[in-house]
Amino acid sequence: MATVDEESRTPAGSAAGGARATRARSETGPAVVAAPEATWPAVDWEELPWRSSFPPELFSRSQRELLGQPYWAAITPEIADLEVRLPRATAAAAEEASVVVRDFDAELGRDVAPFAAILLRSESASSSQIENLTSGAKQIALAALGEDAKRNATQIVGNVHAMQAAIELSERLDAASILEMHRSLMETAEPDIAGRWRAQQVWIGGGGYSPHRAAFVPPHADRVAAAIDDLVAFTAREDIPALQHAAIAHAQFETIHPFPDGNGRTGRALIHALLRKRALTRSVTVPVSAGLLVDTRGYFDALTAYRRGDAAPIVDAMAQASFDAVANGRRLVDDLRAVREEWASKIKARSDSTVWPLMDLVLRQPVINTAVVQHEVGVSHTNAMKAVRRLVEAGVLAPVGGRRRSILWQSSEVLSALDAFAARAGRRQLSEP
Repeated sequence: MATVDEESRTPAGSAAGGARATRARSETGPAVVAAPEATWPAVDWEELPWRSSFPPELFSRSQRELLGQPYWAAITPEIADLEVRLPRATAAAAEEASVVVRDFDAELGRDVAPFAAILLRSESASSSQIENLTSGAKQIALAALGEDAKRNATQIVGNVHAMQAAIELSERLDAASILEMHRSLMETAEPDIAGRWRAQQVWIGGGGYSPHRAAFVPPHADRVAAAIDDLVAFTAREDIPALQHAAIAHAQFETIHPFPDGNGRTGRALIHALLRKRALTRSVTVPVSAGLLVDTRGYFDALTAYRRGDAAPIVDAMAQASFDAVANGRRLVDDLRAVREEWASKIKARSDSTVWPLMDLVLRQPVINTAVVQHEVGVSHTNAMKAVRRLVEAGVLAPVGGRRRSILWQSSEVLSALDAFAARAGRRQLSEP
C-alpha cells in the first residue's frame, strides 16, 4: 500500500487511462486550504479518469463505485522565473543557517579526510531513515564492503552512491543528472525502475488500489518531463540565496514526484547537489537529513504547505535542519577526533608507516578486510596484514567473522560513534500516521 511519506511506490495493478479531463481548480476538486497571504503559487488540479486493473470481485459495491469515479491529480506551477519572496524572519533564519553551514564546511575543509566520507555516509543513512529504512553502522559498513548484509543496509549504501553522484554532477545539474542520481540509488534494489521517469500515476497515502483517498496525488506521468525541465531551469538561477534555493527546489521536486520510488532520497540528494553548485559547501556533505529527521512531521507538513502556496515553512525547516545537522555533525567529528587521538597515543611508528593512513581508513570505513586496505592504502597484502596486526595489538581493531569466509576487522569505537550520531538525529522523531 502507498504510505504517507515522500517515496510512494506505484501500487501494483494501477493505471491511469483515457483522455485527460478538463483542467480544474474548482469546488469539485480536492479540498485545498490556501496559505495565508500566499506569495508562491499553489498547485493546480486536473480531473482524470481512473481505470483499475484489479478484479472487481475484490471490492465491495461502494468501493467499486469509488474506483469508477475520476480522480484529481496535481499540476505543478512553473517556477523557473518566479520571484522568491519570503517573510523577513524566514530569510534571516536561512541566512544565519547558511553562515553556520559555510563555517562548518570551512572548518572541516582544513582537515577533511576522513570526515567527508563519514558525514556523507551519515547523511545517507539519515535520509534513508526518514523513509523508515534504518540500519546500524556495522550493517552499513558490511554492505559497503559487499558482504552479505540486511536489505535496509544495502539500500542505504545505494543512497550513499546517490549522494556521491549528486555531488559529482552538481556542476551540470540537469534532467540527466537527476536520472543518474536515481539510477545510483535504485540500481541494486529495483533495477527495473532505476534512472527512469515514472510511466504511471503514483500517490502519497490512502489505499494501495487507487488514488481516490490519497493525501496527495502528484502530476500525471505525462507531465513529469516538462515539470522537471522547469525545475532544472530554476536550479540554474543564481539570484536566490543558496539555502532558500535548495529548499524550494527540493519541495518542487517532491511535488513532481517523478519516480515510482526513491523520490524522497533523490530529492534530498538534490539538496546537496545545489548546495555544492552554489558553493555553500565545498568540502563536506553537511548532514541536513539528520536535521530533518529531528522533526519529520514538521518536514512533511512543510512540503504540504509548499503545495498550498507557502514556501516559507520548507525554508524554515531547512534552516532549522541545518542548525541541528551542524551541531550533531560537529559532535560526531569531535568524537572521532578523540578516538583517533587515543589510538595515536598507543602507537609508536615512523611517520611514513602504513599504520597512520590505515587509521584514517578505519575512521571512514569501520569494518575492513585486507582487500580494502590494499586498495585504499596502496600496499601489498603482506604490508596490509602487518599494519592490521599493529592496530589489533593496540586494541584499535578486533577480528570479526565475515559472511563470505573472508576475515574482517572492526572498530567498535567508530561504530559506536556513528550509532550515537544516528540516535541523536532520531531522538525527537515523530512518525507519520
